[in-house]
Amino acid sequence: MIRFVPVFKLLVSLVYLVSAWPAGATADSPSAVVEGFHGNLLAVMKDADALGVAGRYQRLESPVASAFDLQRMIRVACGSYCKNVTPAKRQALLDGFTRMSVGTYAAQFDGFSGEAFETLGESPGPQGTILVKTRIVRPDDSPVGLTYVLKEVAGGWRIADVLLDDSISQLAVRRSEYRRVLRKDGVDGLVSVLNRKADQLSVE
Repeated sequence: MIRFVPVFKLLVSLVYLVSAWPAGATADSPSAVVEGFHGNLLAVMKDADALGVAGRYQRLESPVASAFDLQRMIRVACGSYCKNVTPAKRQALLDGFTRMSVGTYAAQFDGFSGEAFETLGESPGPQGTILVKTRIVRPDDSPVGLTYVLKEVAGGWRIADVLLDDSISQLAVRRSEYRRVLRKDGVDGLVSVLNRKADQLSVE
């Protein structure tokens, strides 16, 4: 059974069932990146009880790192606050953000109860992005729209943002939250917050 959480978490707790690629999708297309990630989520959800949160984390670590442009996401979220920090602190931010991102999926995707994920299509987005529009079909509730924003990185497509109900940007939510911490406690404070959240998510 998936535990649904408020929208202002890293990602909503939703269950995905991989549908067939839409017409024209290829192994390198934005839709394929999203659906490949969902395929890994689905496999983990089906084994969720046996894996436990630690096992789910281990199984999802590589898929999350491969599908999402985590480096760009934390850079955009922090903005100018991280412009002049040392490479070591930039790496600490990325490591903490990665741990928290993977940990959120591992904690929230803790079962399967018949939900279905549908890809509705691709369309051009701003600044060279591609939007992959999807929806979550839930057996006992109304569908939930979820749009992925993908940007090309080194010849491949990576997820740069997620829009809930086609309007609420997760990256904007992070930016607001993280910059409040940065204003008060600086980069070291944000690193501590990210790792503390990751530690909390690792508890069954």
